[in-house]
Amino acid sequence: MNRFHWSRVRHKGWALTSLVLIAIIFIPNIIIAVKFLTEPNENWLHIREYLLKDYLQNSVIIVFFTALTTMLIGTSLAWLITIYQFPLRNFLKWALILPLAIPPYIAAYTFHGMLNYTGFVQSTLRNTFDVQVKQSYFDMMSIPGAVFIFTVTLFPYVYAITRSFFQNLSASILENARLLGGNDADTFFHVALPISRAAIVGSVTLVILEVLNDYGVTSYFGIQTVSTAIFKTWYGMMDLDSALKLAGTLMILVMIVLMIERILRGRKKFYDPSSKVRPIQPKVLTGAKAWWVFAYCFGIFTLTFIIPLLQLLQWAFMTYENVFNAEFLLLAKNSVFVAGIASCLIIVIALIISNYTRLQPGLGTKFISRVTTLGYSIPGAAIAIAIITIFISLDQFIVSFLAQFDLKPEFVLRTTLVMLIFAYVIRFLAIGFNNIEAGFEKIGNRYSETSSVLGASTLKTFFRIDLPLLRGAAVSGFILVFVDILKELPLTLFLQPFNFSTLATQAFKYANDERVQEASVASLLIIFISALCIFLFHRVLDKEAK
Repeated sequence: MNRFHWSRVRHKGWALTSLVLIAIIFIPNIIIAVKFLTEPNENWLHIREYLLKDYLQNSVIIVFFTALTTMLIGTSLAWLITIYQFPLRNFLKWALILPLAIPPYIAAYTFHGMLNYTGFVQSTLRNTFDVQVKQSYFDMMSIPGAVFIFTVTLFPYVYAITRSFFQNLSASILENARLLGGNDADTFFHVALPISRAAIVGSVTLVILEVLNDYGVTSYFGIQTVSTAIFKTWYGMMDLDSALKLAGTLMILVMIVLMIERILRGRKKFYDPSSKVRPIQPKVLTGAKAWWVFAYCFGIFTLTFIIPLLQLLQWAFMTYENVFNAEFLLLAKNSVFVAGIASCLIIVIALIISNYTRLQPGLGTKFISRVTTLGYSIPGAAIAIAIITIFISLDQFIVSFLAQFDLKPEFVLRTTLVMLIFAYVIRFLAIGFNNIEAGFEKIGNRYSETSSVLGASTLKTFFRIDLPLLRGAAVSGFILVFVDILKELPLTLFLQPFNFSTLATQAFKYANDERVQEASVASLLIIFISALCIFLFHRVLDKEAK
């Protein structure tokens, strides 16, 4: 046996642990698929005949126009930031990611509060300028309003991923295009866009998955989508079977999106044949052109981050005395606690599975990688319904078992945080796994192979060699997962135990009760923690790049 090739026996522990974890993660998908194919009840027949068409139509319209607008804004910003030097470029380069710190449901009630009849905008127009406006022009509680909210909060996905791709392009590609007589616009449309297709399509797909996962915006605006229908069917009708069938419908919609993504990505690959890639040097803009580019970039940053932040600050100053109390501190503690525990579990599981897939490459481990990332493509409402089904069955089994010892609890797991944290792990494991997998690809296998040759076990090699080298990837993965869990609404609303709330659920409840001002304090804390985490994430990336 070649000593540089590790035997399957030495990896048996990693394999067994990984397969057990994957099986647990995959169970909700199986439940949704099985329940979707079972005999329909009367509620489902009614939903399918009279309501499902509207649910799907609204979902598809919102998805299509959000994908279009985020692609246009995110790609244009990424290109301008990459190739031009203009006032405040270095600040805007990372500041344009900050709108991602504002959850869509918080942006929804913030913009609605500003634009409604009693809001700042219309009040100023009436009282200061004596201008009466048509209410339909400022109606946020509509499908166009929802598209606007998703656009201003989700375009950073497209911007960040596409800008990263543009930055890794070789300067010679753009120089050759200019030598052939193309201006910057020609270079963008005929060179940059075609070769960045995969990055743009991948980032827009993330946006689409976030829109399909949403419950807060569409629920607050009263728009009937598949996601809101799942909640209505479960909470309103208490019909778990129909809710599972709706979850299956939502999963089919997601699968269609992923298939379209694969087709649009295509099989073409672009690479630079030279051994060294010379980075693009931004062209210094002067005069009116510099200020036009600045106005566009800073205007979007102002609209998507500064304006909602200032409105939330104003509301917070009005209401903080009524809201900031011991109960609020408990909400903050709950949010940080569940996000921290779930993030740690996700990173540990990601380390185990990604290490096994690295040690034992093959078709089987490729399948494991795909299953691991599947959870992020499943909307939270669908995961929540599947997990409720699992834990109801587990509770029934445990209660029956304990009854043999004269112990008769009504609930065992359904009223604990176990269910919620389990859902977080399934939903966000892909984020942690992708970061850890990228870290393993960066460090390669040479250190581990050398350690194996010297007689160290794979476990000892992992803790002594791999883990220290993966510190940056683990920290960045933890930060990204923590931010997403902190902002998560559908799973938390569905699965939180009794008498347990987080900042996200409390802000949403305040907004739903028409107490928008009171929701601002919790919202600001979410935004502050998320923005701080985003800043730390980029510091980690910058440190890793050096």
